[in-house]
Amino acid sequence: MGQTIGDILPLAVGIAISPIPIIAAILMLLSPKARVTSVGFLGGWVLGIAVAATVFTLLSSVLPEGDEDASKPVTAVMQLLLGAGLLFLALRQWRSRPAPGEEPPLPKWMAGIDAMTARRAFGLGFLLAAVNPKNLLLGAAAGLAVGSAGLDLGSVVVVLLVFTVIAAASVAVPVIAYLVASDRMAAPLERLRGWLVHNNATVMAVLLLVIGVVLIGKGIGNL
Repeated sequence: MGQTIGDILPLAVGIAISPIPIIAAILMLLSPKARVTSVGFLGGWVLGIAVAATVFTLLSSVLPEGDEDASKPVTAVMQLLLGAGLLFLALRQWRSRPAPGEEPPLPKWMAGIDAMTARRAFGLGFLLAAVNPKNLLLGAAAGLAVGSAGLDLGSVVVVLLVFTVIAAASVAVPVIAYLVASDRMAAPLERLRGWLVHNNATVMAVLLLVIGVVLIGKGIGNL
């Protein structure tokens, strides 16, 4: 189980360091309906991460098992494809970096966050976690690592719980901090939002590049 947790940690961090969901959560915390929308968004975010990882774990658990030292061609091909997908996303993120002095554009749906209900915030959090291409690839890679590890049910649950907690932490921390001390969090959250807006593409490009290369390396090792 320890090795599997080690395998999924960088993937969970890859989801956690997702500037767009963090920016969305911060905008909700700075909106008139801060408490209800941010909690709804966090709930959807956590559920989306857990569902994606669980689904891919179940799918990968049906892959044919082999000896520990034998090659695993099916797993290798999936890891190579996932790694290639992450490299493609890394390249796209790098090319989308704003020019010096240019204000990076944000998704149009962020303009409606002030009027968003808790239900819509929940749905948005779920979609960003489970359907977003980058998070979907990382969730698939995590599910592949867990499902192909041959763990018992209890260990699988523990590993998926660790993955979900780490992946959701970047949204959970500002939401919980705001709920505990809302008066002192407005200024730090605004500064964090500004930094993420301007460094979104660069951060994600580097992160996806590293994780993509690691997955390709694992895939080559399983051939």
